[in-house]
Amino acid sequence: MTTMWKLAGLVSAMVLCSAPATAQVVSIVTTPTGSFTNSAGAAIAKVISEKTKYRATVQAQAQAAVIPVNGGVAEFGMSNTFDPTFYVTGTGYYEGQGKHPNLRQVAIATTYRVALHVRADSPIKTIADVKGKRVSAGFVSQKTIGRTISALLANGGLTYNDVQQVLAPNVSSSANDFMAGKVDVLFFAMGAAPVKQAAASVGGLRVLPIDDSPEAMARMHKILPGVHAMLVNPAPNLEGVSGPTKVLALDMAFFTHKDVSDDIVYAVTKALHGNKASLVATFRAMSLFEPSKMAKPVQDVPFHPGALKFYQEAGLAPKS
Repeated sequence: MTTMWKLAGLVSAMVLCSAPATAQVVSIVTTPTGSFTNSAGAAIAKVISEKTKYRATVQAQAQAAVIPVNGGVAEFGMSNTFDPTFYVTGTGYYEGQGKHPNLRQVAIATTYRVALHVRADSPIKTIADVKGKRVSAGFVSQKTIGRTISALLANGGLTYNDVQQVLAPNVSSSANDFMAGKVDVLFFAMGAAPVKQAAASVGGLRVLPIDDSPEAMARMHKILPGVHAMLVNPAPNLEGVSGPTKVLALDMAFFTHKDVSDDIVYAVTKALHGNKASLVATFRAMSLFEPSKMAKPVQDVPFHPGALKFYQEAGLAPKS
């Protein structure tokens, strides 16, 4: 077990132990252990456990968080913003599955940056250069990952038909394939532990920048509505960035079930708003969390009344 995985386990243990044993337990569904969303979820769970009367646990799962939360199996979930939009409306990669009306928006938990990475010594310099190369595909357990890679390929004027598709069930498996030399590019959220692990494994990484021209962004928006370009600079936690680089940025939605009590959702929303420093102390990438923008709406996903109550008190209520 690597140091990173041990750290993830330690954070989970801290979350479990940081609230009284008699406290009501609420769960947060995230992507698999070590992923960006999982690390962000652990930070949020720690704040909930320390700053409210509830005890939060993290459920790292391969399936999309919208599914267990909509079904009432878990109180909260985290994902990019377009996943709950597609799930609620029965569109996108949930086409034909019907509408799922039980999800309610709580907050924009943070903004995260994703990228296609290659080995530092790779001849691949641009996304267009990925043509004909081996790229992870399928993602039956995380359809959102395949769609995001599709959007990145589209930025370079490519589709999945232009590359060699190597099937992977989820993003963690695709990272393992990259380290094993089975694929030529690594897709992952920047700042996540597996990216650092991959860099150490292959001798360094390099991020492929996106094209932020109107034409290239329009191609992405046809696949992923609402995404945007973000300029990043070299930083200790960003592998593969040696100079100013434009990457794909997505907002992360924190959502709940419509039947979770107003008191729970209100307390959780208030705790997140007032404890950015604690979030960042647990997971540095939460520095992109902006409390003043928590109430940014997610398309077709209504706000939970408990969250709205806090936003109204804080002067952050979204305009109707």
